[in-house]
Amino acid sequence: MSDTPLLCVRGLTKRFGGLVAVKDIGFDIRPGEILGLIGPNGSGKSTVMKLIMGIERPNAGSVKVNGVEMAGWAPHRIARAGVGIVFQHSRPLHRQTVLEHIKLALLPDSLVKLAAEPHVHRRAQEIASRVGLAAVMHRHPATLPFADLRRMEMAKAIARDPQVVLVDEPFAGLTVAESEAFSELIRGFRAEGRAVLLVDHNVKSLSALADRVLAMYLGEHVAEGTAEQVMQNETVRRVYLGSKLELRQRTGAAGIARPTILEVTGVRVLYDKACALDDVSLQVREGEFVSVVGLNGAGKTTLFNALSGLVPYKGTIRFDGRDLRGSSGAAIARAGLVQCPETRELFGDMTVRENLELGGYHLADTVRAKQLSWLFDLFPILKSRQGQTARTLSGGEQQMLAIARALMTQPKLLILDEPTLGLAPVILEQLSKALDSLQKSTPITVLLGEQNVRFALPQADRVYVLEHARIIWEGSASRFEAEMGRGFLEAVPTGEPDATTSGDARS
Repeated sequence: MSDTPLLCVRGLTKRFGGLVAVKDIGFDIRPGEILGLIGPNGSGKSTVMKLIMGIERPNAGSVKVNGVEMAGWAPHRIARAGVGIVFQHSRPLHRQTVLEHIKLALLPDSLVKLAAEPHVHRRAQEIASRVGLAAVMHRHPATLPFADLRRMEMAKAIARDPQVVLVDEPFAGLTVAESEAFSELIRGFRAEGRAVLLVDHNVKSLSALADRVLAMYLGEHVAEGTAEQVMQNETVRRVYLGSKLELRQRTGAAGIARPTILEVTGVRVLYDKACALDDVSLQVREGEFVSVVGLNGAGKTTLFNALSGLVPYKGTIRFDGRDLRGSSGAAIARAGLVQCPETRELFGDMTVRENLELGGYHLADTVRAKQLSWLFDLFPILKSRQGQTARTLSGGEQQMLAIARALMTQPKLLILDEPTLGLAPVILEQLSKALDSLQKSTPITVLLGEQNVRFALPQADRVYVLEHARIIWEGSASRFEAEMGRGFLEAVPTGEPDATTSGDARS
C-alpha cells in the first residue's frame, strides 16, 4: 500500500438551509485501502459520498484525487478523472440488456467514438463473468432479481476503471451467500490498488473488509480506527447500535374472532414466462398484524403489487367483502387498502408537511389537522422536520415520512413493504415502537412484508413464509421459531448489529 493518498478529503461541509448535514469531515484513502464509513441514519454518510462524486456541491472543504482538487466539479468530470460509484439503488435502461449496460460504460465519452470497437464486446463479457452475471448477460433488468441488479451496478463501475471507488450499502437486501460474493468483488478492488470508500449499516460485513473505519453522527466525526476500536467507542455504541428489539408475546387471539378483511385465493403472477407468484393464498382479519417473511426474490413485493392493483394476476383477491378484480390502484387505495412501498416514492422537493397533507388531501380540514397532530406524536422527528424537503431527510426519516403519509389516508389495511431496508438498528427500534403504538391505539390492520425476521416476528399475530413464489408455512410467531428452526433464521442476513432487506425481483 502506497503512503500517498489517492483520495484526500479535508474540512468537507454541507448545509441544507439551516441543517448542517456534514461538518468539517476529513480523511485519506490510499491505493489498495478500504475505508468503512458508518453511522446511524441522518449522520451524513450518503451526503459525504455525494459531495465526493459531485452530486452535491460542498459549502466548504477540499476533495483531491491524486492531488487534483475536484471539490465542486460536475459528476461527469469527476467520473472522467477516475472516481466511480456503485449506487445502492439501480436505475437501469430497461430496453438494454445487462451486456449492453456494461458496453455503454466501456464506451469512450466522445460521441465521435460512440460505436463500440470489437474488443469492447469481449471486455464486457469478461466483466459480466467476473461479477457473476455470465448466465444472465443477455437478459433485461426487469427480469433480474435484486442481487443481480446490484451486480450490474458493480460491473458498470468496473468498466469505467476508476482509481477511487465509492460503494453505497453493498449488503442491503442480500443473503449471507450473496454478501460474501460482493465482499470478494470489493476485495478485488483493493487487490488492484484502488482506493475504496465503503458505506454500510452491516458492521459485521463491513468490518471484515475495511482496513479502517470512520464513524459519523449528526454530520460530525466521532471516531476513527480499526473496526474493533471504533465499535468500542461509547458514543458509537450509544447512537449507532441502539438496544435490541424487545420480543413481545402475541397470541393473536383477539384477531381470531374478527371478520376477514383480506382474502387471497390461488393468486398467480407471471412476468413474461417467469412465475413470480404461484397459487398464493392467505387471509388477514380485521385488526390483525400479519407478517409475510421471505428472502430476497421470494415474491413479497409482487404479492403486494397484486393486492394494490399494480400488476395483473390470476386468482381471487377480496378486500372488505369486495372482489378487487378490475379495480384500479387508485380505486383500491380509496377503498382503504393502502401500500407504503419499499421505494417510498416521496416527493423529494416537497416539504415533510406537504407530503403529509397530500396524503390527506381528501379529508376535511379539521380531520386533516387532527390526523397530522396524531402522526407528529407517533413520529416526533417529523414534527421538527416538517418544513424540510423530503429529499434532504435521512433514510430513516424518509421511511417514517412514507409510513406517515400512508397513514394520512386513514387506511383500513396498511401494507408495509420492507420498511427496514438500509436502516440502522436504532432506527429499527424507533419504527418498532411506533408500530406497537399504532397497533395498541388504533383498529388498523397491517400486512408487513419483511426479510428481516428479527423485526417481523415481534410485530406479528400470525406469520406467512413465502419462498420461491409460494406460501410454504403459516402460523404464530412462536410456532415459527419452533417449527421453522434455525435454518431459515440463519439464511437471513440478520448478523449483528444490523439486518437490511429488500423486495423481490420486481422491486
